[in-house]
Amino acid sequence: MNRHLLAAFSGCILTLPVSFSTPAATTGEALKTGWNTFSGNVAQTWSQPQSYDLYVPAITWHNRLTYDDEHIRKYNERPWGAGGGVSRWDEKGNWHGLYAMAFKDSFNKWEPIAGYGWEATWRPLNDQNFHLGAGYTAGVTARDNWNYIPIPLVLPLASLGYGPATFQMTYIPGTYNNGNVYFAWLRFQF
Repeated sequence: MNRHLLAAFSGCILTLPVSFSTPAATTGEALKTGWNTFSGNVAQTWSQPQSYDLYVPAITWHNRLTYDDEHIRKYNERPWGAGGGVSRWDEKGNWHGLYAMAFKDSFNKWEPIAGYGWEATWRPLNDQNFHLGAGYTAGVTARDNWNYIPIPLVLPLASLGYGPATFQMTYIPGTYNNGNVYFAWLRFQF
């Protein structure tokens, strides 16, 4: 049995260089195609919006498993603020949005954020007004505790919605007593 495992393992090791040796042209083409798709979606959402959106921040929750009580007591978890944007649904039924929002951060200071969001959308019920989404957002934010230096970000997105009202959310990863924040908002399409 050990001889067969060793032979199988050796065969896998010998094929690794072949499996991972992707020509640079292929990688470059994949990056170029990905960038063209992204920038095309941003441009189309900006120039051909199907709706105007109101954003209302709803909750900021600091993961209790990654924060000590002292930090939890001093952090703000009510992100008062508002924002606006434009959005569209593509031919596959997926959501694309451009947005700008400002809200009170963990230190109760204003934090602006602007970006592009995309979600694959599912309508699992007979009632097509109900929808679920999962995707990402790419944007820029700035914070008081970082002297409002623009900070790029790419974060996951998820949503639950009915008709023009959507509860959308993300999770900001981090380390102990830093990051690890669930942030959610309501989005209303007009």
